[in-house]
Amino acid sequence: MGRVSDIEIREATASDVPDLIRLVQALAAYEKEPDAATATPQQFADALFPAQGDPTAFALVGVREGAVVAMAIWFRSFSTWTGQAGIWLEDLFVDPHQRGHGIGKALLARLAATCIERGWTRLEWAVLDWNTPSIEFYRAHGARTLDDWTTFRLDGDGLARLASA
Repeated sequence: MGRVSDIEIREATASDVPDLIRLVQALAAYEKEPDAATATPQQFADALFPAQGDPTAFALVGVREGAVVAMAIWFRSFSTWTGQAGIWLEDLFVDPHQRGHGIGKALLARLAATCIERGWTRLEWAVLDWNTPSIEFYRAHGARTLDDWTTFRLDGDGLARLASA
């Protein structure tokens, strides 16, 4: 468990699922796609806290003044080049009214520490090109952009077409 002044960083529990959904919806609104966040609490519970098998994702929450105000949702990745696991940070979000208290840095530091503790070699994520505040935040904490790489996504009709080929 990490703590920065009045901030607690901890692993999410099943009772945090409604807060995670709320924060994901706030992130979707911030990223100008409010209708794209369609995940249900049950889907989050199944992914993070399955009744059987291993979780497909993990979450940290940032708590301030007794309320969940931030989250980091991640999953384990693998590098064929290093032969080691890593973390893919799917989403990091701090409630806009709670920014400036070190919560985002504390979440990122906890993920970096997880990599180090487990002998994992990478912590990676994607940021929208227009999200200058986040890009500057990540760079200020030592992250570098991978300008030679382009992220691809296959979903919807394209996913179905390729699957049926």
